[in-house]
Amino acid sequence: MSLAQIARTLGLSITTVSRALGGFDEVALATRERVRAEAERIGYRANTTARRLQSGRSEAIGLVLPTNPGQFDDPFFLRLMAAIGPALASAGLDLLVMAAPPGPEEMRAYRHLIDGRRVDGVLIARTRLHDERIALLLDSKMPFVAHGRTQDPRPHAWVDTDGAAAMAAATERLVDLGHRRIAMLTAGPGTNYGHDRETGWRRAMTRHGLATDLCCEALPTEVEGERAARLLLASDATAILCATDRLAIGAMRAVVGTGRIVGADVSVIGFDNLPFASYVHPKLTTIEQPVEQAGRTMVSMLLQVLAGADPATLNTMLPTRLIVRGSDGMVAKNPEIITGDHHETPIAHTS
Repeated sequence: MSLAQIARTLGLSITTVSRALGGFDEVALATRERVRAEAERIGYRANTTARRLQSGRSEAIGLVLPTNPGQFDDPFFLRLMAAIGPALASAGLDLLVMAAPPGPEEMRAYRHLIDGRRVDGVLIARTRLHDERIALLLDSKMPFVAHGRTQDPRPHAWVDTDGAAAMAAATERLVDLGHRRIAMLTAGPGTNYGHDRETGWRRAMTRHGLATDLCCEALPTEVEGERAARLLLASDATAILCATDRLAIGAMRAVVGTGRIVGADVSVIGFDNLPFASYVHPKLTTIEQPVEQAGRTMVSMLLQVLAGADPATLNTMLPTRLIVRGSDGMVAKNPEIITGDHHETPIAHTS
């Protein structure tokens, strides 16, 4: 089972067969498809080591998750990787996943990928307003695509959603339901998506002449969401908008822990529409962003960049959708403000 055998069967040169399997554009698409079909029929597997040495490419794409090693439990990252992996595999590329907390350790991980060209390109998850990762990749001329925008003025490829518009629409819904003390639980520090979503809330609140004093920043975890939400509830918030679903789950726990009912006494709205959102009680009203579509689009863009496309032309804004469930509702007529810990009270759960 060799290149020569495929070449003889199809009446092509070995060079043409080799370049067809390598995906080179100078080989006609119809020829590439014929060669791949014949290779699949006879069970041909290329000598990848030899091919990589010959081409000077690693045929791998890097993804550094901004979290501690061993903590891959964030559903957002899992959904993103679940889309990226198969899309890269269909293009004959491997996915090299690393994890490092934001800061010096994370930057060392990126330099490790860049040095010696261990990967042909990089995908970035959850951008920051001032993102050292993007600056490093731009300076090193490493091809990349980012999930999210930044304030770096240099053009680069990115996929994002309009979190500001989405959160403004969610705020408008709460205003229509009679809420005036609408709090914002944002993600930080310095994340682009947290800033974007907070901006939408502020714009909508200002448009209605409502105070924007109820804003709290937290790391995007359930524990941090509960902690921050307790502070907001102590300031008479009747509704809490959350930058992520994980923060929203923590906020729901905080509401129940103070003796109130989610959706009746205090409304909670999340962002992401992660799988557990429809299994908590009450079901979480949230803003859906197409994570899987974003992952596939990022791969498509990166392949275009690797083929020579101008990254400045590769910017895509994906749509969002507000999914109304049971965690938000009309403002309570006479909301009873209860403080203190109630650890024995049943909480929002994912079972």
